[in-house]
Amino acid sequence: MRIDAYEDPGAPGRGGGWRYLGWLVGRQWPRCLAGAVLASVWMVLLAATPYLMARAVDHGLEPGDMGALAGWTGAMVAVGGVNAWLGMMRHRTMTKVRMDANFRTVKVVVGHATRLGAALRGQVGAGEVVTIGVGDVQTISTSLTAVGPGVGAIVAYAAVGGLMLSVSTRLALVVLLGVPVLGVLLGPLMGRLQGREAEYRERQSVLTARIGDLAGGLRVLNGLGGKGLVADAFRRDSGRLREQGYRVGAVTSWIQALGVGLPMLFLALVTWLGARQAAQGHISVGELVSVYGYVVALGWPVAFLIEMGHQLSRGVVAARRVVAFLRLEPAPDEGTRDAPAEPSALYDPASGVRITPGRLTALVTSRPSDATDILDRLARYTPSDATWGEVPLTEIPLTQVRARILVADPEADLFAGTLSDVVGAADTDLRGAGSVDVRLRRVGATSHHESADAKQRPGADETAKLTAALHAAAAEDIVRALPDGLKTQVAAQSRDLSGGQRQRVRLARALLTDPEVLLAAEPTSALDAHTEATVADRLKHARQGRTTVLAATSPLLLDRADVVHHLVDGKVAATGTHRELLDSEPAYRALVARDAEAAEAAEAAEAAEAAEAAEAAEAAEIADEGEPAR
Repeated sequence: MRIDAYEDPGAPGRGGGWRYLGWLVGRQWPRCLAGAVLASVWMVLLAATPYLMARAVDHGLEPGDMGALAGWTGAMVAVGGVNAWLGMMRHRTMTKVRMDANFRTVKVVVGHATRLGAALRGQVGAGEVVTIGVGDVQTISTSLTAVGPGVGAIVAYAAVGGLMLSVSTRLALVVLLGVPVLGVLLGPLMGRLQGREAEYRERQSVLTARIGDLAGGLRVLNGLGGKGLVADAFRRDSGRLREQGYRVGAVTSWIQALGVGLPMLFLALVTWLGARQAAQGHISVGELVSVYGYVVALGWPVAFLIEMGHQLSRGVVAARRVVAFLRLEPAPDEGTRDAPAEPSALYDPASGVRITPGRLTALVTSRPSDATDILDRLARYTPSDATWGEVPLTEIPLTQVRARILVADPEADLFAGTLSDVVGAADTDLRGAGSVDVRLRRVGATSHHESADAKQRPGADETAKLTAALHAAAAEDIVRALPDGLKTQVAAQSRDLSGGQRQRVRLARALLTDPEVLLAAEPTSALDAHTEATVADRLKHARQGRTTVLAATSPLLLDRADVVHHLVDGKVAATGTHRELLDSEPAYRALVARDAEAAEAAEAAEAAEAAEAAEAAEAAEIADEGEPAR
């Protein structure tokens, strides 16, 4: 089945779970109709087999007419062959229905999550989204596979009732009234299942969120000694979820037990009544055989009707959760004024920070959250009175703000894929990792050759931008260390890379977009002093003439900044260059000195390691020269 990942999935109804399931059916109604027709014919032909068998007994076997017996037997064989093909096509069609519903729901949920953007985390937990993607989508798509057989079961049920009328009115009435009685008996259990299933899904989303929190903060928990406490809480929550799962399973087991047991009792009653009528001479032997065959054939429609009720009960619970997610709305964008046409100053009245366009500005504070709050206000992720030029940020359409101002989050998500995809260069024409490695070695050597080469090869401009971004982030060694370079597959969140490598990949991704304004929080906190100094130099050069704001306390970064704002309690206490503030601000000097000492210690340790390596190499060389030739 061909699935177009870029096809518009459509706009689902948000009126409730049943309406959402109806929308999924409506989006592929020809396929659902085909499944219903195939299932109907398949089940009716199942009931036709006893009819043909009765004719073979009454018109062929009993009177001894071998020709009639052979004819009716051949008809049964033909019907069986056609029915086998119909069963295969029914299953294939309903599989396509399930896959379409699965992918369509995934695209709807992902599209809405993208539309919510930064507002997503503030409205719904990560566990809820994961539960929808992992469990609810599958439950919804599976429930739709009952649509075709369900319709077919109703048609076959009516057909069997009609065939039974030709045999006995009493038997027909028992058949026609029996299934509604089963529905009345199972209905309360279906409603109870929906309630238990909804509660189970809620607990599951909470536990999933806690798993994510544990996976992300396990080292911190170990360091603080809180691992045992969190593990105990997780154990309690998982125990509650298990108990809730048992309650769901108990209801499900009753539904399945009654779904098997009650139809058997019902069908046994029909068989007993048919046998009594045959014994009394009201129906023939062939008709008795057909009654038994009808009873056996009726087992399929009854089973499918019960299964449809069970699956749709679970599907509507999952659909309600999807609809609740789709009802979330991003913050209203009421901006009506255009952003400044030229690069302009950003100003945050709450802190007094003014960002001059085209310069590298640093924010220094003892509380990192203060600097992060300022970046969020300047990028309009939180409501504020910040201005861009002379225009309040809240009056500028959000699309214009996002197109020109980028926040480089140090904990931004990294999706699984090739390294080029992770950095954001999925459309780059890479021709193989070797060619890019060559570019990385000679980047910055001459721009004229790059320009000429770009005109000759399609995709070379994109490759050059990627190379420049990796160079500015000092990430070339990452590419060279991987077996397939930029085509190497990287795990989700780049777990197979070190913390410093992940940080440089995130920085390279931000630099590749080349925003007019780049706001970055602690972009080098996980790097050693040597790499940090390299990144500081290259970042300043790469962003020359562009507005860049860094929240950092590293002297290596601060020394490259054009302007440094020292913040105390979230407000500007002093402004100047790094060296000016070192001379004039004791509080600034005390704050920065801690990082300076750490940097000096790291540089000293690195120098000592280099010296030891050089001495070892020299000793080895002397030993080789002194060894006599053999």
